[in-house]
Amino acid sequence: MTEPRHEPTPASGPPQVSAPPQASATHQAPETQPVDQLQDGALPLPSRGPAEDAPLAALSIRGLAKRFGEKIAVDGVSLEVPAGSFYGMVGPNGAGKTTTLSMATGLLRPDFGTALVHGVDVWARPLEAKKLMGVLPDGVRLFDRLTGEQLVTYSGLLRGMDRDVVGSRVSELLAALDLQADAGTLVVDYSAGMTKKIALASALIHAPRLLVLDEPFESVDPVSASNIRGILESYVASGGTVIVSSHVMDLVQRMCSHVAVVAGGRVLAAGSVDEVRNGSTLEERFVQLVGGGHRTEGLEWLRTF
Repeated sequence: MTEPRHEPTPASGPPQVSAPPQASATHQAPETQPVDQLQDGALPLPSRGPAEDAPLAALSIRGLAKRFGEKIAVDGVSLEVPAGSFYGMVGPNGAGKTTTLSMATGLLRPDFGTALVHGVDVWARPLEAKKLMGVLPDGVRLFDRLTGEQLVTYSGLLRGMDRDVVGSRVSELLAALDLQADAGTLVVDYSAGMTKKIALASALIHAPRLLVLDEPFESVDPVSASNIRGILESYVASGGTVIVSSHVMDLVQRMCSHVAVVAGGRVLAAGSVDEVRNGSTLEERFVQLVGGGHRTEGLEWLRTF
């Protein structure tokens, strides 16, 4: 009687685990529906797997970094901005806020890291990502030899909008921002506050899903600032997302649902406003995190009267 043959069994050992892919400068973003298959002019949205039950963040910043010569302006910033939130970014001068927002919106190429707008990679697929955004950058020149009305109209037509739709929206925006009387004035002749408002109108004309505003209330008078706050609050209530960079802590605390404190090119704290301020005012918490709060000594010559 012959013995039954047994197949050899493989040697036991730890399971083989493939090495994680190396990071590369080119980020492979998820596929989107072809534009020519979209209905009613809807913007392309990323396809999602069955396991992705959580909603996509309006803006996902992952490890953004930027160096200018020997200076590290942004040092691996990562943030998740929830869709439908009013998100404030605060920090001292030179903290890296503007550089971070410029990289996140496609205005400045990062050395490292990625930025996703509703799941669309800003640098891998910039045209699709920018359709979803309205951006009010700080310090970027406008086409100031156009009138205010022409500038906002140009912004809408540049995005492929119907001319009649653009015309009706321009009229509404100029009225809402109290610029009707100056619609025919060249932007170069606008005051600083009027220039800020016409730039905001240009960012709003295509009804984006995400607004990124760098110091939107700087140089704006109190009445116009109140009008702008009302516009932004209604926009967020309808499902839009706003990211605002500001130095005015009281304004951020009153307006924003979430906040990130940035200093030295890094995020020191991020979350809901209540979580970040932790029982203090946002200004007190900011000083605790950033440091530098102290009583000024000396200057006796200012007290000689």
